[in-house]
Amino acid sequence: MNELKMLEQLDRIEKLVRAQKAVLTFDQACDYTGISRSYMYKLTARGEIPFSKPKGKLIFFSREKLDSWLLNNSHSSKDEIKRGAVEYTFRNRRF
Repeated sequence: MNELKMLEQLDRIEKLVRAQKAVLTFDQACDYTGISRSYMYKLTARGEIPFSKPKGKLIFFSREKLDSWLLNNSHSSKDEIKRGAVEYTFRNRRF
């Protein structure tokens, strides 16, 4: 049982180390984002995710572009919204 856990941890560490590259293969991008292979194929076919196909066969992803794509639809927390509202009211006070 202990050996199995260690092997799983080693596998996860290995995947993380591989994901530190600037350019990822299709499988590495799936591991990096946590997106299944079938859904990743759908995203690339629809053109919803940035990718490159330099020779028309293999698909590559920029890690930087994947990060920005993953974070492109972020939502502010309640505290950030309140802080923004307070800053807005102080900036636009009328005397």
